[in-house]
Amino acid sequence: MKKITTILILILFCSCNKEKTKEPPKTIPEEASYFKQIKINDVKLGEPTYGDWLFSHKENGQTFEQYYRSKHIVPTKEENIIYIKPIGNFNALQKKQIQLVNEYLEIFFQLKTKTLEPISNDVVPNSARRMSTEGHEQLLAGYLLNDVLKEENPENRIALMGLSELDLYPKPEWNYVFGLASYRDKVGVSSIYRFQDGELTAENFNLCLSRLLKTSSHEIGHMFGLHHCINADCVMNGTNSLSETDRSTIRLCSVCQRKLNSCIQYDNKKRLTDLENFFKRNNLIEEFDSMKKDISVIH
Repeated sequence: MKKITTILILILFCSCNKEKTKEPPKTIPEEASYFKQIKINDVKLGEPTYGDWLFSHKENGQTFEQYYRSKHIVPTKEENIIYIKPIGNFNALQKKQIQLVNEYLEIFFQLKTKTLEPISNDVVPNSARRMSTEGHEQLLAGYLLNDVLKEENPENRIALMGLSELDLYPKPEWNYVFGLASYRDKVGVSSIYRFQDGELTAENFNLCLSRLLKTSSHEIGHMFGLHHCINADCVMNGTNSLSETDRSTIRLCSVCQRKLNSCIQYDNKKRLTDLENFFKRNNLIEEFDSMKKDISVIH
């Protein structure tokens, strides 16, 4: 019987490359007033139920102190740009989503983000593709990761996320996977295929966009050393399915925001305002309300 997976991302987690990291000081900085203020909006996670990520994955979490003392990648003058690499043939609506993902990641991480020229699915040989039991074509995620994306080395790259038009599978006995990542190499690939509920339309555009924004920011967050959050409703929560992803927030909780800000030195209030404006422009109502709520408690 074939093993069917609903895991959001199959992870190849490896220790960070020492040449791209630095030893942080042992003194933990005092928590800034910004993080104390927005903490009031953190929503504590309830007890996981059957089907939830934390029901089947027993995780220890990661405190701010653990993150701060860990070895993780930090932006430098030589490595400070996030790249998106489209793979396949995308229609006008899909291209618009990729453009919005680019804009969003630049705001979320407050780092320059660029979309590279797309490449054809033809780069994948027949030995790394198959027809699914559902009757559509799939690409081997590991081939895209190791034989295509790891060969990409654009200028000042700190992270690279491939976006595949086609569905992905990680190995023959698995039905499908949403994506695959190597955090050591700061490279990942995700598929937009299942985010679209069969076909991307004007009617489901925002739902599919929300899924893509959550997944891309979550995976690149891992590349910067953030572990799964187990304390509050947070975009760094692990998810087992699209329905769990849809229920989760796009917001980083106060602790995870503090982690990211200790790694990337940006203006927290500017980032929050930029996110609010992005969600407003794109009519993402629930996401906009979340940012507005945080802005309301900042003095």
